[in-house]
Amino acid sequence: MARELDTCQLAERSLIKKYRKELWNPFIAAIKRYELIRRGDKIAVCISGGKDSWLLAMLMKHLQPFSEVPFELEFICMDPGYSPENRRQIEENAALLHIPLSIFETDVFSASEQAAGENPCYICARMRRGHLYAEAQRRGCNKIALGHHLNDVIETALMSMTYGAQLQGMVPRLRSTNFEGMELIRPLYCVREDDILAWQRYNGLTFLRCACRFSESAAYDAGASKRKETKELIRSLRAVNPNVEINLFASLHKVNLDTLPGYKTDGEMHSFLERL
Repeated sequence: MARELDTCQLAERSLIKKYRKELWNPFIAAIKRYELIRRGDKIAVCISGGKDSWLLAMLMKHLQPFSEVPFELEFICMDPGYSPENRRQIEENAALLHIPLSIFETDVFSASEQAAGENPCYICARMRRGHLYAEAQRRGCNKIALGHHLNDVIETALMSMTYGAQLQGMVPRLRSTNFEGMELIRPLYCVREDDILAWQRYNGLTFLRCACRFSESAAYDAGASKRKETKELIRSLRAVNPNVEINLFASLHKVNLDTLPGYKTDGEMHSFLERL
């Protein structure tokens, strides 16, 4: 009689069986293409409690014993001031998915709210990143891994154009300027969000959608967020061109500077006039 698999084993098996093409292959492709993991790395996988970071944790955990390049893993989660319900769900998911999670506490939500008034999101994100770097470094890690995916990448580029009046991307690797020897990597860089959602639904998993304190406030209109507007824009474009997400993503790898009137590199602006 075949042994019955538990939820964690089923979810992990689906990564390399049912969703191999959609999740496992692009995950491995990103690691190889962008050289995200090197021999001897000690990587802190940062878990926020959402679907992206839990998928990242499962993929990294499955890769480690089979990798040709030996590396170590730490699974960390920062509690910036979650509600007891959200904290409990994170702990329950860690047990369900057999992730040896270490949770450390900060006062990021309170501090960012006081510092940024009605618009705390930007400073909150910066503070969270700093705490994650510091905790990872304290544990002897040289890298932190975040769960940003392909749709985060193209949405960031579109938002920078439509709301920031510039073309700015999100790189798969980033050296820290404040924490010496530390680097940020994004192993889900080539993974589509719809495929992450499909994996979550297939396995009947429940993750945090948004644990931010401010989104629970009546004063915070999550429906008017610029990222949500950008998601809807991409969705409407996809109805006309099914390849729009892949094309937008590929375009960020094929920027033709010869055709642009201006660009910025190393903090310095340049003009096409310099080439005339």
